[in-house]
Amino acid sequence: MRYFKILLAILLVLSVSGTALAQDVKKVTIGISQIVEHPALDAARQGFIDSLAEHGYIEGKNVTYDIQIAQGNMATANSIAKALVGEEVNLIHSIATPTSQACVNATKTIPIVISSVTDPVGAGLVKSLEHPGGNVTGTTDRSPVDRQLDLILEIVPKAKRIGFMYNSGEDNSISSLKQLQEAAAKRNMEVVEATVSNSSGVYLAAKSLVGQVDVIHIPTDNTVVSAFESVVKVCEENKIPLFAADIDSVPRGAIAALAIDYYRLGRQSGDMAVRILQGANPADMPVETLKDLKLVVNENAAQKMGVSLPETVVKRADKVL
Repeated sequence: MRYFKILLAILLVLSVSGTALAQDVKKVTIGISQIVEHPALDAARQGFIDSLAEHGYIEGKNVTYDIQIAQGNMATANSIAKALVGEEVNLIHSIATPTSQACVNATKTIPIVISSVTDPVGAGLVKSLEHPGGNVTGTTDRSPVDRQLDLILEIVPKAKRIGFMYNSGEDNSISSLKQLQEAAAKRNMEVVEATVSNSSGVYLAAKSLVGQVDVIHIPTDNTVVSAFESVVKVCEENKIPLFAADIDSVPRGAIAALAIDYYRLGRQSGDMAVRILQGANPADMPVETLKDLKLVVNENAAQKMGVSLPETVVKRADKVL
């Protein structure tokens, strides 16, 4: 009986502590602005929400999320940003470069945590990665283009011309293009560009590369990734090896990707948001990135595109589909 009373006392203390923790978390409203829905960005959003939940911010209890998707339309992204500012949300989480630019243009006072942004400085979101300044900080998904290109050459050694599909209106893609051009030049490779202005033009852009390239590499371009299956169809029909800059596109039909885990990136953004909600100043918080990369390969996709995956690649892959 004595031990039973002790156990009850311990459980009571734990219960009171848990209640106190929940009470310590101030009720907040967080606006989430996302440029378009696709697996990588969706994973980042979920990671963000899961991180806050683990820190005591439970949806429906002490946190309300206003989640808005711009469907790839910049005018819509601007309207969403203005609406969130009008609601006087406590914090904004902007996912991808276009929506982050819209939110930064809409407010200089509400804290903004960016995510999945390739070049925060080049996009005009922060003064520097180390010292953001202002009301903005967050995470970058800057791709390791050199290592990605080395992977492509390991799988397709004779590749000389690499197709690059992107929306020229996305600053993140322009930055990725410059990176790829520099890396390709060092390897005596040529980059062949195909631009799109919306997701409906992705299929024709992919078709334009047939006969012009040896492989196709898709960057973290929100417009192209949102219609990734169109590129897969063209590559399968014409036996063009297809590679991605995000691991979430591999299950959708890419042969391989050496990239960050967007869910983990979202969680990292969530951790930063919690620190801000608890009093930290975004201006003093360096923009963060994930150092660990994941290699995911798709053997079925490789077969459909006429490629034999080297055993060395398969063995060191974090995930084989």
